[in-house]
Amino acid sequence: MTDFVLVAGARLGAWAWDEVAAHLRAAGHGVHPLSLSGLAEKQGVPAGQQTHVQDIVDEVERLGLRDVVLVGHSYSGIPVGQAAERIGDRLRRVVFVDSNVPVDGESFLSGWDSEHVRREIAENDGFWPPAPAAHYAGQGLTADQIAHIVAGSTRHPGATLTEPAALTRPIGELPATYIKCLLDGDEPMPAVAEALKSEHWTLVEMATGHWPMFSQPRELARILRESVVGS
Repeated sequence: MTDFVLVAGARLGAWAWDEVAAHLRAAGHGVHPLSLSGLAEKQGVPAGQQTHVQDIVDEVERLGLRDVVLVGHSYSGIPVGQAAERIGDRLRRVVFVDSNVPVDGESFLSGWDSEHVRREIAENDGFWPPAPAAHYAGQGLTADQIAHIVAGSTRHPGATLTEPAALTRPIGELPATYIKCLLDGDEPMPAVAEALKSEHWTLVEMATGHWPMFSQPRELARILRESVVGS
């Protein structure tokens, strides 16, 4: 049995993984969806990026998990990638779901035109506000799925987006699978493309948008299961 620790992206919490978790549990795996500090049911808890890294490390250690697959979606690929190198031999694999990956000394907002995000954080007391329904258009989601995401989203602690990542070795040295969701663009971002040159990384493509835990939960669960075969 493999233990999956599932961490959703910005504005989301453990609830985002409900359908994927059900499919993984039905296949006999241990599943541990995690809400990061300041989000979902943990709103009000102060958080910077290293808080989120520690949230993940603490969850693995608290549950005494070994043979762990850490799964990070979107923003959370950054803290998940850092946590992966900190849990040592407890780690089996990392799966990045259409996510950012950590680059030492760089933040989530580094390397792209993020001035509008920084402005929104400044105008909302240090938080990135929830996105409107229009933000999710063209991503393979039904109207009901979009409504579900919007209803469950909470504001995101801005410091987690602006603080730099800290790595002790190149991310490409970790055993990893990267899932690229093609409706969100068919080319991985540069840091991902560089890591994919590593013999330790595998690329899997999904014909859906940036939130596959809602649009294709069964298929995403299948890919997660297969990511550990032979690893």
